[in-house]
Amino acid sequence: MPDPRDESKYGTGHDDGLKPLTPLDPSKTTSVDALVRAMGETAFGGRRLGEAADVLEEMVRDRDCFRVVTVAGAMTVAKQGLLLCEMIERGWVQAIVATGALMTHGLSEGAGLLHFQHRVGMDDEDLYKRGYNRVYDTIELEKNLDDVELILQRALSEVREETTLSSRMICELLGRYLQKHSPARGILKSAVEHDVPVFVPAFTDSELGLDMSIHNHLRAEKGESTFRFDPFLDLDDFANRVRQHDRMGIFTIGGGVPRNWAQQVGPYLEILRSRLGSSDPVRRYRYAVRICPEPDHWGGLSGCNYSEGVSWGKFVPESEGGRFAEVFADATIAWPMIVRAVIERLEANP
Repeated sequence: MPDPRDESKYGTGHDDGLKPLTPLDPSKTTSVDALVRAMGETAFGGRRLGEAADVLEEMVRDRDCFRVVTVAGAMTVAKQGLLLCEMIERGWVQAIVATGALMTHGLSEGAGLLHFQHRVGMDDEDLYKRGYNRVYDTIELEKNLDDVELILQRALSEVREETTLSSRMICELLGRYLQKHSPARGILKSAVEHDVPVFVPAFTDSELGLDMSIHNHLRAEKGESTFRFDPFLDLDDFANRVRQHDRMGIFTIGGGVPRNWAQQVGPYLEILRSRLGSSDPVRRYRYAVRICPEPDHWGGLSGCNYSEGVSWGKFVPESEGGRFAEVFADATIAWPMIVRAVIERLEANP
């Protein structure tokens, strides 16, 4: 009769190539990178954070990779804008896709204006009367938004009447204005200085979009021609940049329109080839990192996982070399840790 306690019938983990976990020892984590690496040897969200840093590092070290950062949510009013500046200035980013609101608040910050902490107990109706626009636990002054409108008007004053505008062109104009008139660091300013285009696919869904409309109304009242706006200029501009690179990577905060707009470039080129007979290449993201607290079962653009994206022809399957990491966490916690960890790695081993 066989011994029921015979453990030779069980797998050891090692014989199946499984990687053992390591207890996180805080006494040995003397840097952010050391902490993130140690978290990557644990489980749950900690391991996902470590994996995300690994994928971002590989993406950044791939010099032939076209790297796209997409950002949604209130990241600039939450004072995360310098993270994106740092990524731009270190050459980690070749294109940015964002919401208009994010760029509006970023323009406010880049012009040297202030955001404030919301104080618990303040009444939202009173905030409205005081010109305090609340974003979760933070306040954007209405006066700031008035100043942003003036900046847009000044930036557009140098544009010829017959010009058809796109979000990329407007963001570049604003960045050049900040370059001339603001000593502060800011996303649009850094983007212009490093030749990184900024696309805002849902441009009219923002204060900047409203300001653009107001500007056209003011021009019409003066008897001047209004500016035309064509979002398809952005689409083809982005696609043209993608065509020039064999490998692509995407780093995503949140989800929404920026994420899906950037991801659909692969299907767009495929449709051009299959339906119009173009010679467009196959382009899919090889590297991908997402930080977003929303799970995929909600079914929204924020929650769609990378495996699902493979089925749409947006990503290289992992079986063919795709590297993906998804962190279900507040970006204001995870994003700074990942970026700082990768900075330390590259500085230690360029």
